[in-house]
This record gives sequence, structure tokens and C-alpha cells, in this order.
Amino acid sequence: MTQASSRIGDRIRSGERSFSFEFFPPRDEAGEEQLWNAIRALEPYQPTFVSVTYGAGGTTRDRTVTITGRIARETSLVPMAHLTCVGHTRDELEGILDSYVAEGVNHVMALRGDPQEGPRAEWTPTAGGLNYAVELVELARSRGDFVVGVAAFPEGHPSAESRDHDADVLVAKARAGAEFAVTQMFFRAEDYFGLVDRVRERGVDIPILPGIMPILNLSAIRRQGELIGTSVPDEIVERITAAGPEPADVRAEGIKLAAELCDDLLRGGAPGLHFYTLNRSKATLEIFEALQITV
Repeated sequence: MTQASSRIGDRIRSGERSFSFEFFPPRDEAGEEQLWNAIRALEPYQPTFVSVTYGAGGTTRDRTVTITGRIARETSLVPMAHLTCVGHTRDELEGILDSYVAEGVNHVMALRGDPQEGPRAEWTPTAGGLNYAVELVELARSRGDFVVGVAAFPEGHPSAESRDHDADVLVAKARAGAEFAVTQMFFRAEDYFGLVDRVRERGVDIPILPGIMPILNLSAIRRQGELIGTSVPDEIVERITAAGPEPADVRAEGIKLAAELCDDLLRGGAPGLHFYTLNRSKATLEIFEALQITV
């Protein structure tokens, strides 16, 4: 299947249930091997797409371009490359988009990105650059035949005035040409469905894929959640804590909780699931087993 015939937005809108996976560019040879082992293990599940993240301030630019290009050439998968406004001028962003085209990649996740200090730090645009993700959506749509995805935030971005304001931002990105959205991690199905309802109330039907991050280490997830504005509900903490002190028991309960969340989302009408893999396949495959999703 060629990328031209597998536009992500079209596939999701067709009613085909979407499964997708996110990876990040590895730092060394061992990480590279781990990444490709995960890609090969998950490829048989024929995901709608796989995405490759983009480091803060463009720190992984070349590796992101290289990895997505290799996925396009060497696998049956549709790669989606992340791109952020942080640290780039408009001319540089145009050059990166041209690099993706040259690598055979025509799906891009357009993000404002976070300051190097983190998502709660004050935003300062790069001189000669872009200020909002919606501008990057417009730029990508103006150069080549890009399919553009964007981020969504069930509990609101840390910098948003309110969840309603955050929904307004997502609606603006959809009206600028974004074909679908992927949420950051969350742990309550009602947070996801609340976001969907707010967007639909504004007359926009952009598909919104829920982003899934299983809790394999409670302390690590809570630290990450505090940084990005995602809460870990008390009832989740209680279940993880009750599983016992052993890491294996915590992990098993985290997988079980993730599978329950996935089931609630799919039963409630979510168009699919997007898994944050951390460049490993095991947890995702265990969730698939619990959901009885097979090759």
C-alpha cells in the first residue's frame, strides 16, 4: 500500500478502527536496535501509521528525518514525522518539510512544541519563526501533499486558560487543514469524551485518537503527568499501590488498567488507539492480548 493511497485522515474517517504507535529517535546503536525490534514486532498488526517524535528545539531533526525515511522505504508502514516550531525559522521549517518529501514522507504531526525548560515554561517564539501550531499546519498544507495531524489535550494544555479555550485551539487547527488529532496520555475515559464533546459542540468533526501510556512505573508517570498537565486519579494510584511493592506486580496492574481504559474508549466510540511505546513492543502487545486483538 502506498502512502498516497493510505491518507491517515481518510482511513480513520472511513470507520476503519485505527491502531497506531509512537516511537522516538534513539541516541545510540543499542537504542537503534531496540527501536527496529519494536517496529518489526508491531508491523504485523498493520497499524494505520507510526509516528516518530521530534526533540525539543529540533535536537533530533536529522534522526527523525532519517528514521521516517527508512520506515517509508523498508517497511509496509506509513510513517508520520513530528515537527515543532521551537528553535526554527520559517525558512528552516520549509527546508525540513522539503526533506521529508525527499524521503518519501508525506504525513506530518504539526506541533508548537514546548520550550526546552518544559511545557509550563513561558513561550518565546524563535525570531523569524512561527508562534502557534495552527501556523505550522498552514505552512505544511501549503508545501506538497502533506497530511497533517495535530495534538489534543483531554485535560487541557498547561498553558491553556481553560478546557474550553483549549478546544477552541484544536478547532482552529482543524479549520486550518489538520485532518486528525492525537491526544497526550490520560487515564480517565471521561476526559477524552469530554474533549470530543467540546469539539463537536463547535461544529467540527475532526477524528481524535486517544493516546495510551500504560503505567509501568507509578513514580515516573506521576512526574511526567505533573509536567504536562495530566493527573493520575486517586483510584488509579490506589489500584497500583494495592498491587504490591514488586515492580512486576505494578507493571501487571498498569497493563490491566490500560486495557480497561482502551476497552472503555473503543466501546464509547473512539475511532482507534494510539500507543506511546517508548520504543518497546512488549507492553503494547500485552494490551492487545488483553483486548483480544490479533494479527
